[in-house]
Amino acid sequence: MTTPPQVDARVLFWSAAEVDAGDVPDEHRPYVQEILAWARRYLVSPHPELGRNGPVCPYTQPSLHKGLFHLAALSGDGDVNEAVESLRSWYERIGSTMSGSDRELLTVLLVLPHLDYTDASGLDELQRVAKDKFVEDGLMIGQFHPVCDAPGLWNPEFKALRAPVPLLAIRKLVVFDLPFLVEHRAHAESYIRRFAPEIPPRIRKQLAQRMTAR
Repeated sequence: MTTPPQVDARVLFWSAAEVDAGDVPDEHRPYVQEILAWARRYLVSPHPELGRNGPVCPYTQPSLHKGLFHLAALSGDGDVNEAVESLRSWYERIGSTMSGSDRELLTVLLVLPHLDYTDASGLDELQRVAKDKFVEDGLMIGQFHPVCDAPGLWNPEFKALRAPVPLLAIRKLVVFDLPFLVEHRAHAESYIRRFAPEIPPRIRKQLAQRMTAR
Protein backbone atom coordinates (compact mmCIF):
# COMPACT_ATOMS: atom_id res chain seq x y z
CA MET A 1 0.00 0.00 0.00
CA THR A 2 1.38 3.43 -0.92
CA THR A 3 1.59 6.23 1.60
CA PRO A 4 -1.70 8.12 1.84
CA PRO A 5 -1.53 11.79 0.85
CA GLN A 6 -0.68 14.16 3.66
CA VAL A 7 -3.29 16.46 5.13
CA ASP A 8 -1.20 19.64 4.95
CA ALA A 9 2.37 20.85 4.73
CA ARG A 10 2.93 20.68 8.49
CA VAL A 11 3.42 16.90 8.58
CA LEU A 12 5.42 14.60 6.31
CA PHE A 13 4.44 10.92 5.96
CA TRP A 14 6.31 7.83 4.77
CA SER A 15 5.39 4.18 4.55
CA ALA A 16 7.78 1.63 6.03
CA ALA A 17 8.73 0.67 2.46
CA GLU A 18 9.65 4.26 1.63
CA VAL A 19 11.78 4.49 4.77
CA ASP A 20 13.54 1.26 3.76
CA ALA A 21 14.20 2.73 0.32
CA GLY A 22 15.71 5.88 1.85
CA ASP A 23 12.97 8.10 0.42
CA VAL A 24 13.14 10.43 3.43
CA PRO A 25 14.84 13.86 3.54
CA ASP A 26 18.28 13.87 5.15
CA GLU A 27 17.15 15.88 8.18
CA HIS A 28 14.55 13.25 9.13
CA ARG A 29 16.09 10.02 7.82
CA PRO A 30 18.29 8.97 10.80
CA TYR A 31 15.47 9.35 13.34
CA VAL A 32 12.77 7.76 11.20
CA GLN A 33 15.02 4.82 10.28
CA GLU A 34 15.98 4.35 13.93
CA ILE A 35 12.34 4.20 15.02
CA LEU A 36 11.36 1.80 12.24
CA ALA A 37 14.23 -0.50 13.23
CA TRP A 38 13.16 -0.23 16.89
CA ALA A 39 9.56 -1.09 15.99
CA ARG A 40 10.70 -4.17 14.08
CA ARG A 41 13.00 -5.26 16.89
CA TYR A 42 11.11 -4.31 20.05
CA LEU A 43 7.39 -3.87 19.37
CA VAL A 44 6.99 -7.14 17.45
CA SER A 45 8.85 -9.29 19.99
CA PRO A 46 8.00 -10.84 23.37
CA HIS A 47 9.77 -9.43 26.41
CA PRO A 48 10.55 -11.36 29.60
CA GLU A 49 9.36 -8.45 31.78
CA LEU A 50 6.14 -7.76 29.86
CA GLY A 51 3.96 -9.81 32.20
CA ARG A 52 2.02 -11.64 29.49
CA ASN A 53 2.68 -13.79 26.44
CA GLY A 54 3.00 -12.37 22.96
CA PRO A 55 4.71 -9.33 21.47
CA VAL A 56 4.97 -5.96 23.20
CA CYS A 57 2.48 -4.58 20.65
CA PRO A 58 0.28 -7.20 18.94
CA TYR A 59 -0.72 -4.77 16.17
CA THR A 60 2.72 -3.82 14.82
CA GLN A 61 3.65 -6.95 12.87
CA PRO A 62 0.27 -7.26 11.09
CA SER A 63 0.40 -3.53 10.33
CA LEU A 64 3.88 -3.84 8.84
CA HIS A 65 2.89 -6.95 6.89
CA LYS A 66 -0.09 -5.21 5.25
CA GLY A 67 1.78 -1.99 4.47
CA LEU A 68 -0.30 0.01 6.94
CA PHE A 69 2.55 1.12 9.20
CA HIS A 70 3.60 4.74 8.62
CA LEU A 71 6.05 7.21 10.08
CA ALA A 72 5.72 10.97 10.19
CA ALA A 73 7.75 14.04 11.10
CA LEU A 74 7.20 17.76 11.45
CA SER A 75 7.83 19.80 8.33
CA GLY A 76 10.21 22.70 8.93
CA ASP A 77 9.36 24.59 12.09
CA GLY A 78 5.91 23.03 12.37
CA ASP A 79 4.06 23.27 15.67
CA VAL A 80 3.68 19.89 17.33
CA ASN A 81 0.18 20.62 18.64
CA GLU A 82 -1.01 21.53 15.15
CA ALA A 83 0.73 18.44 13.79
CA VAL A 84 -1.13 16.20 16.23
CA GLU A 85 -4.44 17.71 15.14
CA SER A 86 -3.44 17.16 11.51
CA LEU A 87 -2.68 13.52 12.27
CA ARG A 88 -6.12 13.06 13.81
CA SER A 89 -7.73 14.45 10.64
CA TRP A 90 -5.41 12.37 8.44
CA TYR A 91 -6.33 9.18 10.26
CA GLU A 92 -10.05 9.87 10.08
CA ARG A 93 -9.93 10.70 6.37
CA ILE A 94 -7.73 7.77 5.33
CA GLY A 95 -9.33 5.29 7.71
CA SER A 96 -12.81 6.06 6.38
CA THR A 97 -11.80 4.59 2.99
CA MET A 98 -10.62 1.27 4.47
CA SER A 99 -12.23 -1.96 5.54
CA GLY A 100 -12.73 -2.38 9.28
CA SER A 101 -9.91 -4.92 9.56
CA ASP A 102 -7.43 -2.69 7.73
CA ARG A 103 -8.40 0.35 9.74
CA GLU A 104 -7.59 -1.52 12.96
CA LEU A 105 -4.03 -1.92 11.65
CA LEU A 106 -3.51 1.60 10.28
CA THR A 107 -0.72 3.04 12.42
CA VAL A 108 1.34 6.22 12.30
CA LEU A 109 4.28 7.17 14.53
CA LEU A 110 5.07 10.89 14.73
CA VAL A 111 8.81 11.08 15.44
CA LEU A 112 9.79 14.12 17.54
CA PRO A 113 13.59 14.25 17.87
CA HIS A 114 13.56 17.94 18.83
CA LEU A 115 12.00 17.16 22.22
CA ASP A 116 14.09 16.75 25.38
CA TYR A 117 15.49 13.20 25.55
CA THR A 118 16.06 13.37 29.31
CA ASP A 119 12.65 14.65 30.45
CA ALA A 120 9.42 13.00 29.30
CA SER A 121 7.07 15.47 30.99
CA GLY A 122 6.52 17.63 27.89
CA LEU A 123 5.58 14.65 25.74
CA ASP A 124 3.41 13.21 28.51
CA GLU A 125 1.47 16.47 28.64
CA LEU A 126 1.06 16.57 24.85
CA GLN A 127 -0.40 13.08 24.92
CA ARG A 128 -2.63 13.79 27.91
CA VAL A 129 -4.18 16.88 26.32
CA ALA A 130 -4.65 15.25 22.90
CA LYS A 131 -6.11 12.00 24.23
CA ASP A 132 -9.58 13.43 24.99
CA LYS A 133 -10.32 14.26 21.33
CA PHE A 134 -8.68 11.10 20.06
CA VAL A 135 -10.69 8.78 22.29
CA GLU A 136 -13.87 10.67 21.50
CA ASP A 137 -13.17 9.99 17.81
CA GLY A 138 -12.43 6.32 18.42
CA LEU A 139 -8.65 6.65 18.23
CA MET A 140 -5.75 5.92 20.56
CA ILE A 141 -2.70 8.15 20.99
CA GLY A 142 0.24 6.95 23.05
CA GLN A 143 3.59 8.45 23.95
CA PHE A 144 7.01 6.78 23.79
CA HIS A 145 10.17 8.37 25.16
CA PRO A 146 13.70 7.31 26.18
CA VAL A 147 12.90 7.89 29.87
CA CYS A 148 9.12 7.36 29.93
CA ASP A 149 8.16 6.10 33.40
CA ALA A 150 4.60 5.00 32.60
CA PRO A 151 4.12 1.53 34.15
CA GLY A 152 3.28 -1.50 32.06
CA LEU A 153 -0.28 -2.84 32.21
CA TRP A 154 0.75 -6.36 33.18
CA ASN A 155 3.94 -5.57 35.08
CA PRO A 156 4.13 -2.11 36.68
CA GLU A 157 7.91 -2.45 36.94
CA PHE A 158 8.27 -2.81 33.17
CA LYS A 159 8.59 0.54 31.37
CA ALA A 160 6.97 -0.56 28.12
CA LEU A 161 6.75 2.91 26.56
CA ARG A 162 10.46 3.58 26.21
CA ALA A 163 11.81 4.30 22.72
CA PRO A 164 15.13 5.68 21.48
CA VAL A 165 13.49 8.85 20.10
CA PRO A 166 10.45 10.69 21.51
CA LEU A 167 7.32 9.93 19.50
CA LEU A 168 3.54 9.79 19.50
CA ALA A 169 1.78 6.68 18.15
CA ILE A 170 -1.73 6.75 16.69
CA ARG A 171 -4.04 3.85 15.86
CA LYS A 172 -7.70 2.91 16.02
CA LEU A 173 -9.33 2.37 19.41
CA VAL A 174 -10.22 -1.32 19.83
CA VAL A 175 -12.31 -3.20 22.34
CA PHE A 176 -9.24 -4.51 24.16
CA ASP A 177 -8.03 -0.96 24.99
CA LEU A 178 -10.14 -0.70 28.13
CA PRO A 179 -7.14 -0.82 30.54
CA PHE A 180 -5.76 2.34 28.89
CA LEU A 181 -9.02 4.22 29.50
CA VAL A 182 -10.69 3.08 32.68
CA GLU A 183 -8.89 5.48 35.04
CA HIS A 184 -10.38 8.49 33.23
CA ARG A 185 -14.18 8.72 33.54
CA ALA A 186 -14.82 10.49 30.21
CA HIS A 187 -12.58 8.04 28.36
CA ALA A 188 -14.31 5.05 29.95
CA GLU A 189 -17.72 6.47 29.05
CA SER A 190 -16.63 7.01 25.43
CA TYR A 191 -15.42 3.42 25.34
CA ILE A 192 -18.72 2.07 26.71
CA ARG A 193 -20.79 4.10 24.22
CA ARG A 194 -18.69 2.82 21.35
CA PHE A 195 -18.33 -0.84 22.31
CA ALA A 196 -21.19 -1.69 24.69
CA PRO A 197 -22.92 -4.23 22.40
CA GLU A 198 -19.69 -6.11 21.61
CA ILE A 199 -17.62 -6.02 24.81
CA PRO A 200 -16.40 -9.60 25.41
CA PRO A 201 -17.29 -11.20 28.78
CA ARG A 202 -13.67 -11.08 29.94
CA ILE A 203 -13.51 -7.33 29.29
CA ARG A 204 -16.92 -6.78 30.92
CA LYS A 205 -15.64 -8.50 34.05
CA GLN A 206 -12.50 -6.37 33.98
CA LEU A 207 -14.58 -3.21 33.63
CA ALA A 208 -16.84 -4.19 36.53
CA GLN A 209 -13.83 -4.92 38.73
CA ARG A 210 -12.21 -1.59 37.92
CA MET A 211 -15.39 0.39 38.52
CA THR A 212 -16.06 -1.44 41.80
CA ALA A 213 -12.51 -0.75 42.98
CA ARG A 214 -13.03 2.95 42.37
